Amino acid sequence: MALNMEAENRTFPDLHIVEPQAPHTHTAIFLHGRGSNGPEFTEDLFSSKTSGGQDLPSLFPSWRWVFPSSGSRWNATFMEHQSAWFDIASLADTNRRQDLQIQGLKESSQYVLGVIEREIELLGGRSDNIIFGGLSQGMATALWTLLCSPGRVKGRIGAFVGCCGWIPFTLHIDQAIQLYRSKYASELGTSMCLIMPAFLLGTTGCPPFDSKPEEVKAVLSTPVLLLHGTDDAVVDISLGQQACQLLKEMGMDVKFYEYSGAENEGHWIKEPDGFDQIAAFLESKTS
Repeated sequence: MALNMEAENRTFPDLHIVEPQAPHTHTAIFLHGRGSNGPEFTEDLFSSKTSGGQDLPSLFPSWRWVFPSSGSRWNATFMEHQSAWFDIASLADTNRRQDLQIQGLKESSQYVLGVIEREIELLGGRSDNIIFGGLSQGMATALWTLLCSPGRVKGRIGAFVGCCGWIPFTLHIDQAIQLYRSKYASELGTSMCLIMPAFLLGTTGCPPFDSKPEEVKAVLSTPVLLLHGTDDAVVDISLGQQACQLLKEMGMDVKFYEYSGAENEGHWIKEPDGFDQIAAFLESKTS
């Protein structure tokens, strides 16, 4: 299905969509990592199996699978164009030259939010039947998009799955959490992170959406599974652990699964163990 979409002045490639094998009940939207694209990520993901020898489409035959592509973006560090959701100076220090990340995060998150909104419409407004996530930089973009979504997404997302990734602007987010906790905890209590969407949108220069407190609470109630290899040579596991901790401090329910021995120097999902974890998590959250 060819759908050309734009975010501000940037045009994104067509979506890669795998239609359900049974009457449509859920939609999964997954974002690829840097250097890849939607079709390549689909092939890699669907060629992997659980311990029972099943792939994800056979386990969830009524699901529609949507794989956006980032398209090519200029990398100021390596001085070349590459497939990426946003520019980044270093994966060893994701807080370095954060100014390079702003434009891409802004464009990509707004684009992906549009994809999510349309898929929710196709499901008759059932946002809880949307499964969202990504791999590596795709996880980083998806997490940012999820946290910015209140006001655009009116209810809870069914589940989030992130692999081998991180969350952008970790220092800024942590500082904001600690500041709001110290100043407003008595007023906001456990809901102190209701201001997080506006804070993140402001970081990338986006005007805040008109979100209601219950919409923010609904998004923060999205169950999250994060997976990361202890031997990941591309994105260190400490970055995934940091993302897990920050999400928990926002009050989110997060499960973190560690493994070793995955392909691509540990920068992939361990087969079949990791796919068993994903399948069990999705089954428990969407059944």
